[in-house]
Parts: sequence; structure tokens; C-alpha cells
Amino acid sequence: MVKKILAQGYLWLLLLLLYSPIIIIVIYSFTEAKVLGNWTGFSTKLYTSLFHTGTHHSLMNALLNTISIALIAATASTLLGSIAAIGIFNLKARTQKAIGLVNSIPILNGDIITGISLFLLFVSLGISQGYTTVVLAHITFCTPYVVLSVLPRLKQMNPNIYEAALDLGATPMQALRKVIIPEIRPGMISGFILAVTLSIDDFAVTIFTIGNEGLETLSTYIYADARKGGLTPELRPLSTIIFVTVLALLIIINKRAEKQRERQNK
Repeated sequence: MVKKILAQGYLWLLLLLLYSPIIIIVIYSFTEAKVLGNWTGFSTKLYTSLFHTGTHHSLMNALLNTISIALIAATASTLLGSIAAIGIFNLKARTQKAIGLVNSIPILNGDIITGISLFLLFVSLGISQGYTTVVLAHITFCTPYVVLSVLPRLKQMNPNIYEAALDLGATPMQALRKVIIPEIRPGMISGFILAVTLSIDDFAVTIFTIGNEGLETLSTYIYADARKGGLTPELRPLSTIIFVTVLALLIIINKRAEKQRERQNK
């Protein structure tokens, strides 16, 4: 009984430490105070100011750049990662392990090493840095995560389904589209969401590949803002909106997954 209480207490303490900074940001997004921690009364002025035309033009541009880069990189990495996972799955066991190890290296590698490597690659190829190089860099480090998300779904799939589809007259492309993709779709969705999150969150790789053309993402904007001696108060409501959006997406996806499991069990 005592062990159970201690275990639950430890779990709640851990959750409190993890989520208390986010809760603080959410709370102080509903006050006009310029400094975090100074409560001046309930207000939604920061939310209004955030979306007011022209007030925070650079911040909104950085947000739009971040979202567009994340969506493009996540879509491309999901396609590439899913195709790569299918290819890896059909290899021999020894080759599969070797490719799996190679796929894990970018994940285990430090972001700063990845950023420097991509920076040197783009410079050596004479590619001018900007929006395109950031998108390519994000695709590079997101794709291995998608591979890891899709591979378990392939291993859980009954391999006889694909062969049965071929025996019934389906072409390999039709079998891929109508048999394999529906089976691995949950893994692809998970990989896509993970890629979007990683892209939005990334700073180290982005700062090395963004160039000097004036392009800003949310991470580089916050870094530059912090170096000036403080953070723009409107970042608090923006962070709250991003957190609530991601949380809502996760709840919806988990609910859909539960319904699918219930249908399969029936």
C-alpha cells in the first residue's frame, strides 16, 4: 500500500515538473503584464494584439514560415519514410539490421553535428541558403523518425494479405495502394505528426541552414528576441495556442485509434 502511494506520488510529482512551465505560460497569457510572473489582472489583450494586423508582423511571418516548412517537410518525409520502410521490411534479415542501424544514426547524432554537416554540404554544392535549404534539412532529419514509426506496423501486418491480393489479380501498385497503405496508415499518421512537431521545435539545424536572406522561423525569432534582453509578451498566447492545438490533435487521434481497435475486436 505504501509503495503504491509513493509510486503514484512520484508519478504526479514528475508530471507536475514536466507540465508546470507550460501551465505557467498558459496562465500568464491571460494578463497584460510585460514580464512573466507579474499578474496585472485577467485580460485577453495579448491574444488580440497577436492577431492585430501589422502589430507583430515579423512574429506572424516567422510563425507562417515555421508552419509551411513543417507541413512541407512532414509530407515529404512521410512519403519518403513510408517507401523506405516498405523497402527495408522486404530486405533480408542481416541487410535489414544494417540499414536499420544506418537509419538510427541521424536520430542518435547530435542536432548541432547534423546542422554543421548540412551547412558544409550546401556550401560545397554552391546552394544559396534560405527557405529551400531549411526544408531540405528538415526532411533529412525527419525521415528516419517516419521510418521507425512505419516499420512496426509492417511487422504486425499479415504478409499473406499482400500475396493474396496479387493472386486475385491485383497489380503490385494496386496491392500497395489498397492493402499495404491502409495497414500502415496509423504509423504514417504518427510519423507525420512527429515530423511536424520535430520541424516546429528544431533550432540547431535551422540556424545553420537558414542563411542571411532575412528568413525567420519561430525558433530563430525567439532566440533573437531573447538575445535582446527579453521575450515578446505575445509569445505566451502563441505558445498556448500551439500547445492546445497539438493536445487536441493527439486526443482526436487517440480516440480514433480506440474506435478502430474496438471495431477490430468486434
